[in-house]
Amino acid sequence: MLVFETKKELQKKLMALWSEDNLGLVPTMGALHEGHASLIRKALDENTHVIVSIFVNPTQFNNTEDLEKYPQTLSADVALIKSISDDILIFTPTINEVYGKLVTHNVYDFQGLDKVMEGRFRDNHFNGVGTIVELLLTLIKPTRAYFGEKDFQQLRIIQKLTKLRNIPVKIIGCPIVREPHGLAMSSRNERLNMELRQKAGFIYETLIAAKDKFGTENALQIKKWAIKRFKRHKDLDLEYIEIVDIETLVPAEQKTKNKKYRAFIAVYAGGVRLIDNIALN
Repeated sequence: MLVFETKKELQKKLMALWSEDNLGLVPTMGALHEGHASLIRKALDENTHVIVSIFVNPTQFNNTEDLEKYPQTLSADVALIKSISDDILIFTPTINEVYGKLVTHNVYDFQGLDKVMEGRFRDNHFNGVGTIVELLLTLIKPTRAYFGEKDFQQLRIIQKLTKLRNIPVKIIGCPIVREPHGLAMSSRNERLNMELRQKAGFIYETLIAAKDKFGTENALQIKKWAIKRFKRHKDLDLEYIEIVDIETLVPAEQKTKNKKYRAFIAVYAGGVRLIDNIALN
């Protein structure tokens, strides 16, 4: 296993691999869990070589306290990756290595994909995401890059980014991995105590029930039902629930034939912000 801290060292290694045209990238912010492991395993199945990046990107945090509290567990992350395969390359740059002296984000026109849900509550979040993902894709030049569907809005925006910037990479979305009580696996879950972690399974229970209701009720009815449901739960504070067209991410009021929809949700549990989503049809 090789760990690279600088772009120059990494590119020197990658020069020998690019000619094989079969390189998989798994971008992460560390604090790795089984959800990340599933992405890495899929990348190994589909590529000759795999690289995992570990970088807590400051420009996608609109809340300084959230950035400061984000778990950083590099030694454990490297050990987890090694347990999967000794042949994986790891890229762990510093903030200075990525941004230099000016830590700022690019500004993108994601054609509205970034204006709803997460974009509505996290100012410039997707500009920050786009900045680091564009840098990684252009630096590493992978054949495929892997992202979890827990961040489905992010996945759609990254797909849009590659078209806007004409980046020749296949973006692969991978299924959400869940804890036994249904909570979507996330690095933020480590900030929850065990009691709250179990209670947060209520989020997935709500999504499952919303999917059942989607067959007979319209989107507005389901949203009103979910809002009332969370008002009765004293430990969970609902920030939003939206039902959207998966292509445009525009919130839906009525179903349209031949369109696909997903329900998206953001909830605070003990001050920790959790997101999740589910395909409805």
